[in-house]
Amino acid sequence: MLAGSISVLDEKVLVLNRFYAAIRVISARRAFIMLCKQAAEVIAVENGHYNNYDFASWAEVAELQHQVEREKHSWVQTPRMVIAVPKIIRLLGYDRLPRQEVKLNRRNIYARDNNRCQYCGKRFSTRELTLDHVSPRVQGGANTWLNLVCACVPCNARKGGRTPTQANMKLIRKPLKPKRHPVLAVRLGSGKYESWKAFIDEAYWTVELRD
Repeated sequence: MLAGSISVLDEKVLVLNRFYAAIRVISARRAFIMLCKQAAEVIAVENGHYNNYDFASWAEVAELQHQVEREKHSWVQTPRMVIAVPKIIRLLGYDRLPRQEVKLNRRNIYARDNNRCQYCGKRFSTRELTLDHVSPRVQGGANTWLNLVCACVPCNARKGGRTPTQANMKLIRKPLKPKRHPVLAVRLGSGKYESWKAFIDEAYWTVELRD
């Protein structure tokens, strides 16, 4: 039904439950499917107010949006219309909350460390990064947020099965468990997702947002 570039339909949309609590991040493609099935509505933060749109009304305002705020949105072209990709949707019949824990995995550690080797300080693509145990596994080091960091291949090889002190190396930052989902934190740093902040209380948010 919807046509557009893959990059546009893969853009991220914040999903709220029925009570306006953030529960996950999904692709624009999945968001449009939910809107078309009338399982969700668009939430737009406009001039400090929240406005609710079903799919039909969101499509109706697209022409005006395209004229006056084209640069604020990404756009999907269909045979009949051009429609803005929503940044937030609200599920109309779902009131559950996600589990209250940030998942420990490779992607989240890379995001927490901003793809930066924690020894030399240089940034790398994910293909060029490894995970390093600060306290090596051969010395009893565990798989925890406080003991896992990003490391480039040369630094990881240089450190080997030693602690940073033993290898005469120094961490650029002490590893910590994030207060909220690291991938979400990266996105909140972009002005494109500014409206997400209205629904995420930094002092409270510790849940995992799956995407």
